[in-house]
Amino acid sequence: MNRPGINPAVILGLVIFALGALLAVMNAQPTRPQPAHTAHTASQESHSVWDGVYTQAQAQRGQALYTQQCSSCHGEKLTGKESEDSPALTGGDFQSEWTGRTVGDLFRKILRKMPQDNPGKLTPQQSADLVAYILSFNAFPAGKAELPPQSDALATIHIDAKKPNQK
Repeated sequence: MNRPGINPAVILGLVIFALGALLAVMNAQPTRPQPAHTAHTASQESHSVWDGVYTQAQAQRGQALYTQQCSSCHGEKLTGKESEDSPALTGGDFQSEWTGRTVGDLFRKILRKMPQDNPGKLTPQQSADLVAYILSFNAFPAGKAELPPQSDALATIHIDAKKPNQK
């Protein structure tokens, strides 16, 4: 007499499957989150204006553009003009205004609000070149790579009036 029931081959298959799944779970390595200092790529790591974040050629382009677009308000020596209500881009006033902020903050201000008589006229590349000139004028060292014309990348570069302690 044949009794309806579960086929022994099906039971064996289920047992083998379950054992395989159990072994796979037991052998799996737990994933650990990366520490914060390694979770970013090198291009996203934070650094300082003292790290050589622009090139001399970029600063020279920025200087030419500054002479054309900015010097009438900020002065030839970047000292600002009270008569134009324009801030200094060098010296103690500049340092107190920008220390602790990022190059991205300065870039965005130039890109969105300058020149004052025609805000938004400058391209992202022109704004990055102007930032390079301002950094150069303030005696921050040049490096081997240009400042990129992207706000996010520039937001990782801190403006420090004094060179941070070296590790």
